[in-house]
Amino acid sequence: MKEIKEILSEIILLTNQIELEYPELYKFLEEQPMTIPAENNPKIDRDTLEDYMNGLRQLLEHYVEEHQLRRV
Repeated sequence: MKEIKEILSEIILLTNQIELEYPELYKFLEEQPMTIPAENNPKIDRDTLEDYMNGLRQLLEHYVEEHQLRRV
């Protein structure tokens, strides 16, 4: 299992990659459901951060895949 610090580092790397390489996608990060808590004091733990990291990965992978298909 990854430590919280490792997960946060990966989130930062993914976010930076999206910001630098796909600025058109970066603007949508604020609209992700994971960034809008449904409760007043949400619990942020390792699993929550890992889910967010995986969501970022999936978003990026899907975008790159779709973007490459349109170029062909």
